[in-house]
Amino acid sequence: MDASVNVGLRLAAAAARDPDGVAIVEPAGRDVGGKRRYRQISFRQLEDDSNLLADGLRSLGVAPGMRIVLMVRPSIDFVSLVFALFKSGAVTVLIDPGMGRKNLLRCLSDANPEGFVAIPLAHAARCLLRGRFPNSRLHVTVGWRWFWGGATIAQLRARRRRPEFRPAPTRADDPAAIIFTSGSTGPPKGVLYQHGTFDRQVVELRDVYDIRPGELDLPGFPLFGLFNCAMGVTTVLPDMDPTRPARVDPALIIESIRDWNITQAFGSPAFWNVVGRHCERHRIQLPTLRRVLSAGAPVPLHVMQRLKAAIPADGDVYTPYGATEALPVASISATEVLGETAARSRQGAGTCVGRRFPGIAWRVIRIDDGPLPTLEAAETLPPGQIGELIVSGPVVTPRYVTRCEMNALHKIEDGPAFWHRMGDVGYLDEQDRFWFCGRKAQRVRTGQGELYTIPCEAVFNQHPQVYRSALVGVGPPGNQQPVIIVETWPDQRPRTKTDRQTLYDALRKLAEAHPHTRSIERFLVHPAMPVDIRHNAKIFREKLAVWAAERVR
Repeated sequence: MDASVNVGLRLAAAAARDPDGVAIVEPAGRDVGGKRRYRQISFRQLEDDSNLLADGLRSLGVAPGMRIVLMVRPSIDFVSLVFALFKSGAVTVLIDPGMGRKNLLRCLSDANPEGFVAIPLAHAARCLLRGRFPNSRLHVTVGWRWFWGGATIAQLRARRRRPEFRPAPTRADDPAAIIFTSGSTGPPKGVLYQHGTFDRQVVELRDVYDIRPGELDLPGFPLFGLFNCAMGVTTVLPDMDPTRPARVDPALIIESIRDWNITQAFGSPAFWNVVGRHCERHRIQLPTLRRVLSAGAPVPLHVMQRLKAAIPADGDVYTPYGATEALPVASISATEVLGETAARSRQGAGTCVGRRFPGIAWRVIRIDDGPLPTLEAAETLPPGQIGELIVSGPVVTPRYVTRCEMNALHKIEDGPAFWHRMGDVGYLDEQDRFWFCGRKAQRVRTGQGELYTIPCEAVFNQHPQVYRSALVGVGPPGNQQPVIIVETWPDQRPRTKTDRQTLYDALRKLAEAHPHTRSIERFLVHPAMPVDIRHNAKIFREKLAVWAAERVR
């Protein structure tokens, strides 16, 4: 293996190529006239700052392989500290603070960290719950240090960098980070990211989307800012709470896009739903925005249509498909979706997520809920037949390092290589595109056969009152009763029992018009479906199944 594979070195290359280029921009309040102010840092300044912080971390005792939790809000400090930790050789533990207190504490405890680099509130919680982190001894506070010891980020920056400092000579297969899954279909699991994984992700995203140095990106998900710096792209941090993308203020997003002539932006479908509706309502055009990325869940057609209408004709909306364990896997453009695949999706064909990235190999195998120790135990299915997707390639992570018992259910050995079971069901078409039909764990197993969430829900999402729908099963697997739960548009909510019955009758008529939904006879209205914290888009169907069981007799 190449001994110099460290994604932190890509920042050094960007700084050498464009030292004075703007690397990170963050909102910094407003002036007396109400105009937005920004704080910014160049690539050279970011490179120097991350080197200084990396040297400071080493002086405190941070060594290669040590697990260090990073809990800092999206900011220049956050980006610089991530690169500093990469360069120090530490394994950065990144946990979404919006996953809820119970999951957050469980993930932190499972990671068994040796230190925390965090804001004061996180350190206060660490001290109160110190029994959960018996090996944590290296602590850095980003902000005011209260009653605990350790250094502050200000102290690390006040010292001189030692002349002998060099980034850790990491290899491609050395651990770089532990990133936790969202927990949408089970307890969050800690995914091991290696330096080679991050490095290859940069290459795949850059080449497939033709991302070039000098572009300007607004990332609605903080980690995408790291890829930008590694590609020489300016990151303009949005004024939003990243744990609540569905509650973003669209006017603030549009303000940043216009202030900086943003060329690319990433956000979840929930994020873009809010921004797109605002643009449509106020007839707003975004002439500099030519590449919109959205991921985390299937992107509704109405979201694509609104965004396409707001950006230039030669721009497009792309939906990279993947998971925390394997990203990116595939991609498709809104032009291809709206021009071809959408019509089939409406009839229940599933959601086409596109063609695989160059480094990805994939197969669809027969669905199996148990472990598959070797590839020989998996039966590959022909195109058009629904099964379980497995993937292999350099952006596919090798294993879980918490909840390690899940490795047997998600990894398949293939000689010296391995495959990851995505947990998604669907099929490949004759063009080698994958059509997503839902999560394997969320399929409904009735006495007459299996129903898949996405093809069924697409039928009911066509009703003008329906914002989104969810298929769940009530009863024991193999004899489940299928139930469709709908969430209506806010201004279309049924107010009376008669309104509700009228909606149910219309949904039942839609069900009877399609062979794959004909067996669905029960419908419920939910005021606001539970969704994941990270993207506010993945529906927690497991919770809805419990809710439905209390109402279906």
